[in-house]
Amino acid sequence: MRIIAGLMVMVMIIVAISINPAFYSYVWAEDEELKESDIVTAGTAGPDIDTPSAILMESKTGQIIYEKDASKQLAPASITKIMTLILIFDALESGQIKMEDPVTVSEHAASMGGSQVFLEEGEIQSVRTMIKCIAVASANDACVAMSEYICGSEDVFVDKMNEKAGQLGMEQTHFVNCCGLDADGHTSSARDVALMSRELINSHPEVKEFSNIWMEDITHVTGKGEKDFTLSNTNKLIKQYTYATGLKTGSTSKAGCCLSGTAMKDGIELIAVVMAAPTSKIRFKDAVTLLNYGFSVCSIYQDTEEPDIKHARVEAGVKDEVSIKKSEDFSYMFLENFSDSDIRKEYTVDTMMAPVHEGDKAGTINYYYKDRLIGSVDLMAAETVEVMDYSDSLRKVLGVITFKKC
Repeated sequence: MRIIAGLMVMVMIIVAISINPAFYSYVWAEDEELKESDIVTAGTAGPDIDTPSAILMESKTGQIIYEKDASKQLAPASITKIMTLILIFDALESGQIKMEDPVTVSEHAASMGGSQVFLEEGEIQSVRTMIKCIAVASANDACVAMSEYICGSEDVFVDKMNEKAGQLGMEQTHFVNCCGLDADGHTSSARDVALMSRELINSHPEVKEFSNIWMEDITHVTGKGEKDFTLSNTNKLIKQYTYATGLKTGSTSKAGCCLSGTAMKDGIELIAVVMAAPTSKIRFKDAVTLLNYGFSVCSIYQDTEEPDIKHARVEAGVKDEVSIKKSEDFSYMFLENFSDSDIRKEYTVDTMMAPVHEGDKAGTINYYYKDRLIGSVDLMAAETVEVMDYSDSLRKVLGVITFKKC
């Protein structure tokens, strides 16, 4: 009788699953392969996640697809290092530092606790290796070493982190250190983490060359000799989730388990941030649930074409017109199916007064979807047109007279 009853229960479960796939949920296991079908995404109500604070953002437009208590101020743990990486790549871009520059590890940097690669005082590593240690192994010692190399001290570097946070509109964020160790007043929010993640991957896409590394060896070079050390990525999505491109994990006793996960599918790049997850398994499971939900509902319209109107009129210039171009390509994310035929572009082109400088605003393109304004892009001068002086005016008048005589 018990066998028959057990079989009946199994049949009922199988029938329930076949009728409603949401009947079951995915349970993360560190050593099993994560498949897209393992995560069940919800319908119009949005994804069902256990993490108390989360956000899902599209990277190109910055549009929010989903959020859950995303402005709550929380300890960010090592996802702090996203801002550290922004400042490192900013310094590389400006030429202040170079990838192969040697960085000497100070006593302070070597003394960092938490996640580390066990750099020793006096050890020298290249900037490139330090970035690998930060992006892959979440190394606190490498973070502090780089902060000192760029700014002379961690304190000055942290001031620059807070300055950058202000520029990005990160209203719930205040940094006390560069690596994310728990400290009074060291706070951020899921929304702010998404903002700085977007800044990092858009302004410095080369970071993915590092955040995508699963395992790689570095060599410690000290007075005691050389010793290999294996870096292992703390972001398990890099191995477990097909579309993952990064970005950064974090966990402390105060912060819980955090993640800023980035992924790309069919030209759409999403940022999923989860904070204060109760376990590591839940943070990864919830991040993938968010990403799969986003990919299921998002579609992107992009206008990468040159403008239909090629010139703007110029008054008092050596030329009567100036070539114009878009200031940037236009992108808009739809949470519904759309047709290009429903999108209309409306041009406003200004008459410009010489002198006209390359980059001067020359007008606007407004984009409408079914008569609803969805965004705009500036038109700007693609060249310089100097103001017409007396001799230019005379030549122009004489040219007109000559033309009329002919």
